[in-house]
Amino acid sequence: MDNDIFVEMTLAETLPELAIAQWQTWLNAWLQDLAETLPKAVGYELTLRFTDDAEIHQLNTQYRQKDQPTDVLSFAALEDDLGMPLPDSEPIYLGDIIVSVDTAQKQAIARNHSLQTELGWLASHGLLHLLGWDHPDDQSLEKMLDRQALLLRRVQLIP
Repeated sequence: MDNDIFVEMTLAETLPELAIAQWQTWLNAWLQDLAETLPKAVGYELTLRFTDDAEIHQLNTQYRQKDQPTDVLSFAALEDDLGMPLPDSEPIYLGDIIVSVDTAQKQAIARNHSLQTELGWLASHGLLHLLGWDHPDDQSLEKMLDRQALLLRRVQLIP
């Protein structure tokens, strides 16, 4: 399976935790682990964007009417297929994940783990949202967090 993972950064400095090749490898591994939840396709594409609190605040206000920064936003492309069949010969675009590194740094400190681990939690959370996972109640959230933990173990971000 040939997946295109686009990793973007709007940050002035590049942190080692944001190494593009690493994220492409991890997202490909996660997509392999989640294959049973994906529509059949020759490949998958998604965008992972690392940004700051100012940009994610603006996006959160614009798209969710929440006038504050947040840690991760997901914009699923598969929600809007308009009843059209998915092409057999083209990769499927799953959507966009946007992560605030500013908020991730604060949460990593509060949760007493590394920035890399926190970014992994947020990116995996965003990926699951792209695939239709949601957490309207505590039971759904617990199931989603358990799946995130499996994904993070897969790439050795947590023991």
